[in-house]
Amino acid sequence: MSQLEEYSSFQHFLVTLPFEYVAHVEINRPSKLNAFTEEMWIELGKVFAKLSHDSGVRAVVFSGAGDRAFTAGLDVQAASQGSILGHTGEQQDGARQATKLRRNILEFQDCISQIEKCEKPVICVMHGIAIGLAIDMSCCADVRICSKDTKFSVKEVDIGMAADIGTLSRLPKIVSSISWVKDVCLSARNFGADEALAVGFVSQVLESKRMAIEAAVKLATLISSKSPVAVQGTKELLNYSRDNTIENSLNYTSIWNGAMLQSNDFKTALLSGLKKTKPRFEKL
Repeated sequence: MSQLEEYSSFQHFLVTLPFEYVAHVEINRPSKLNAFTEEMWIELGKVFAKLSHDSGVRAVVFSGAGDRAFTAGLDVQAASQGSILGHTGEQQDGARQATKLRRNILEFQDCISQIEKCEKPVICVMHGIAIGLAIDMSCCADVRICSKDTKFSVKEVDIGMAADIGTLSRLPKIVSSISWVKDVCLSARNFGADEALAVGFVSQVLESKRMAIEAAVKLATLISSKSPVAVQGTKELLNYSRDNTIENSLNYTSIWNGAMLQSNDFKTALLSGLKKTKPRFEKL
């Protein structure tokens, strides 16, 4: 495993390369259960925006450092002193205060959405405590895996607010039951790995964090062996189809593949299948 030098300036995230074309991003604040400050979510957005256009990366594993938590969510004490809750110390009328707060929330949303906007598939590995912002971030990922000790919660109602960074928009489109979504979001109750697997929030549950990361890296390595044109196109088309009608999605697919089928990857993959050889694809 090697550290990617071009990512070494980030203070709160470790970015390594466990295998060719596979990046591993770790939230690196284990002493505080990887709880997020404003500086951290701004940096998170920059990390994933950079990975999106990094031709040396084809798949990303996203996890939290330490044994106790993927993330305990928002560092509420730090947030109460910063701009995200709108506490500026100034006396302003309601409309101006609301406008400032709305802009802060949109900026926060955009930073977290960079995980979803990343052109490369993102596999999120959760363990231990995974509450609040953990659900927002993991909902942005393409694949979710967890260890059996993971304790999840959509925690926001317990701190007097509706979740506003993505869970309420994305979670209903991920799992099979809107009743279950309302159950966990309205109550802020904890749920475990087996329940997350049963409703389809995660696709694998492993015995330990180590085994979960190994499974994620194995999957990321497999994905990275495929044509990056095909993989990135598949992610783009799946995300588009989630938010649009079948008719619009089919039309978008025809336009997309009208361009992308001109890639040499198509011929390379076909010929390798006929010759039973392992294909090698150019960087994208």
